[in-house]
Amino acid sequence: MQSQEAWNPGLGAIDDPATARTELNGGRLPRRLPAALLSGEPTLVHQLKAGSPQAFEEMVRKFGPRLFATARRYLRSDHDAQDAVQDAFLRAFRSMNAFKGDSHLSTWLHRIVINSALMHLRARKHRPDSLEVNIEQLLPQFDRRGNWADGCSFNMPVDFSVEVAETRSLVRKCIDRLPDAYRAVLVLRDIDDLDTADVADLLGLKANTVKVRLHRARQALKALIERELMF
Repeated sequence: MQSQEAWNPGLGAIDDPATARTELNGGRLPRRLPAALLSGEPTLVHQLKAGSPQAFEEMVRKFGPRLFATARRYLRSDHDAQDAVQDAFLRAFRSMNAFKGDSHLSTWLHRIVINSALMHLRARKHRPDSLEVNIEQLLPQFDRRGNWADGCSFNMPVDFSVEVAETRSLVRKCIDRLPDAYRAVLVLRDIDDLDTADVADLLGLKANTVKVRLHRARQALKALIERELMF
């Protein structure tokens, strides 16, 4: 998995914060947040609403690395992830007056960066990607009797932790190889811990479609991980 140290803001000029509006979709911040991210939020929000460029810079420094890590889970390159985070920060700054304080600023930013990353995915959906695998080749095959045609068993669930350092790189590599449509569902549901309804709303899909894609993505990811462990 790419390190948060890869985050490099490189932001340009800030537009008038009152001239744009961000469409916020569902999403929840991961459970464990460093206390430093939550401290001083009321003051920072007040300064952001006043249009302070210094407050904007503080927001970028404070939340940039974590939001970059979030965007990177959806996008395959550091460059695309940086673009998504930059867009998210600018959208947030321009729409600070819409922030009512019903959630933490960090939660609000997390929702915006997810939305920004998904917008980048939609924009590039017709771009060929050599990393992407054909998911059909990774799904279990059955014979006429309904038995596993390849002798594999999926009795054991996909069970890994992105917090375990020794598995992080392998899991990231395998997730990156999933097609965008399946990777987005998997990340939203299993890593960002959104429920099915929120995922469906974010992606503009029916709940049943989300469930099918998630099931197929989990099977394909398990197959990819098993392949990597064999060599």
